Amino acid sequence: MAELHQQGGHQETVVSKPFPIKPKLNPKSRTPSKTPESKYWSSFKSHQIPNLISSIPSIDFSPIPSSHLFAAVNSASLTLFSTQTLSPSSTISSFSDVVSSCSFRSDGSLIAASDLSGLVQVFDVKTRTPLRRLRSHACPVRFVKYPLLDKLHLVSGGDDAVVKYWDVAGETVVLDLQGHKDYVRCGDCSPVNAEMFVTGSYDHTVKLWDVRVETKKSVIEVNHGKPIEDVMFLPSGGMVATAGGNSVKIWDLLGGGRLVYSMASHNKTVTSICVARMGKEEATQNRILSVALDGYMKVFDYATMKVIHSMRFPAPLMSIAVSPDCTTRVIGTSNGIIYAGKRKVKVEEDAGDSGLKNFLALGSVAEPQRQTLRPNYFRYFYRGQGEKPSEGDYLIMRPKKVKLAEHDKLLKKFRHKESFVSVLSGKNPEDVVAVMEELVARRKLLKCVSNLDEEELGMLLGFLQRHSTMPRHSGLLIGLTKKVLEMRAEDIGASEPLKDHVRNLKRSVEEEIRIQQSLQEIQGIISPLLRFAGRN
Repeated sequence: MAELHQQGGHQETVVSKPFPIKPKLNPKSRTPSKTPESKYWSSFKSHQIPNLISSIPSIDFSPIPSSHLFAAVNSASLTLFSTQTLSPSSTISSFSDVVSSCSFRSDGSLIAASDLSGLVQVFDVKTRTPLRRLRSHACPVRFVKYPLLDKLHLVSGGDDAVVKYWDVAGETVVLDLQGHKDYVRCGDCSPVNAEMFVTGSYDHTVKLWDVRVETKKSVIEVNHGKPIEDVMFLPSGGMVATAGGNSVKIWDLLGGGRLVYSMASHNKTVTSICVARMGKEEATQNRILSVALDGYMKVFDYATMKVIHSMRFPAPLMSIAVSPDCTTRVIGTSNGIIYAGKRKVKVEEDAGDSGLKNFLALGSVAEPQRQTLRPNYFRYFYRGQGEKPSEGDYLIMRPKKVKLAEHDKLLKKFRHKESFVSVLSGKNPEDVVAVMEELVARRKLLKCVSNLDEEELGMLLGFLQRHSTMPRHSGLLIGLTKKVLEMRAEDIGASEPLKDHVRNLKRSVEEEIRIQQSLQEIQGIISPLLRFAGRN
């Protein structure tokens, strides 16, 4: 709607506010909207696998995605699960004590497992028969790992503080690496070098070993500051991540063991970490996933050094693993429940599949293709409204006719008081606030208030009593309430119904003040607790 103003012989066109009017003071939500990464990690649909006997300290996926297998240890057994159905496919029970760790070989045909009796066994995945029994540890074995680039050797470590490098075929120990002063709890092998691996111990240290070193001493040693629960190489092979206490730390091995970053986002001990990737092959991004006894799983972007996603589970978490194609995420808990999450993937037809389909379709009769319409065809000018536009057509959208409410029509005619009374008689507080804001912009709100009769003033006081304490409207309505009481004090004092409205308004304000005081008391109690939790 346009208005004309004449100034000094010139006409100036002023375009008024478009209708219908909408409230301007809508509060912004304090809950941040989900980022694309958060949506990605939330897309793993959780599935619960119950009925396992005890806690699940170790989970490992087969390196071959086509095998669709992952292994989980619990009590004195090793269970293989299908990633397609998330149900047990087979169980290996050839253990005399509690199983502590498992690891697939790089070709996925063998799996090694250690137990608390000090024995390491190697099994055939298909037949579940034990092929090798490696016994040399004097105490419980806590981890076993197959090198990514080596099929002939194993690495293990345990409570005897010794790291052993095994020749699997000969069932013999190639190297006894002694350097840790406490239990060896975890380890990982380099993704770029078959002769190098790292181990973490309860003596707070992580050691990098190279089997080619004749002195049998560690190449690099870093101190995490807390007992180490898990350690892993990052995909580049030049950095490692360590988990201990409530923090995850990243170390630069190429820089001599320099600390890159320390992330302390958990409230309790971090028990397991792994690397997962997101994005397509040409734009793959790696993330660190960590789980802890506080029941939280955190996703950490070590490029920006930020936690980008967090998820809560109803039990302390002991282990985590992600499939090589990043379609399945599995988390083991302390109460014997596995939380497996699968992400839906759009299946793209490869050339082989399309060739097979073309081969199968050779004998079928193809459907006749409809001739493309052109302006020189007679049928082109007799198309109906149901005709869909083709790819090259330029679409001209017909604007929808806006249906105005009664108060919008009156505002367009500059009948301000009538518009104000009309919207007050309605049931939508958003419309009332929107009209008030528009009248404030036109500097007509107080004039409308001064011209209200007794019944209309009662409608306004009733609206203020119901909605003035609502946070989204209080900024405007509290100030308006003060002005109404000042301007119409005589009229309110002379009318009993208006006095009742004011009493109700006073009661609602007093109740709101009591609520705010109670919230401040609660805040005073909680704030020191949050500060104390933040320090720890």
